[in-house]
Amino acid sequence: MFDDSRPVADGRGRRQDRMMKNIQIIDGADNATFSIFQATDAEFAVIFPDGQDIELAEDLVERIGEERAHAVMTPIWDRPILKRDAMGVHGTLFYDWDRRRIHLPTSKREVDWDEGSINEAQRRLFRSAR
Repeated sequence: MFDDSRPVADGRGRRQDRMMKNIQIIDGADNATFSIFQATDAEFAVIFPDGQDIELAEDLVERIGEERAHAVMTPIWDRPILKRDAMGVHGTLFYDWDRRRIHLPTSKREVDWDEGSINEAQRRLFRSAR
């Protein structure tokens, strides 16, 4: 459904496909792996609309419905990439973080973190990127 016919990195994560976007998955489990998966541009745009680079899985499901969220995420789960091979992280998807949502920027953009939560170098960087 969301396949835009671009080649993907092999399932072993041996090379970064420059046509894909990397999403780091962070869940609330104590044994979370903080793994990175590749998404097509079309899949990424569904998960992170309007310039977002942060999303909560619960919000994604509420916004597009459980069936469509499942259809978007299913192929992504088959595209893990090793952190050492990833050429950047383009978005972060949080699972089971609803109770911690108050700590995330309401815009769901990394550059909008509360300045009290980041160091001075990040403040300068984020200000220049807004």
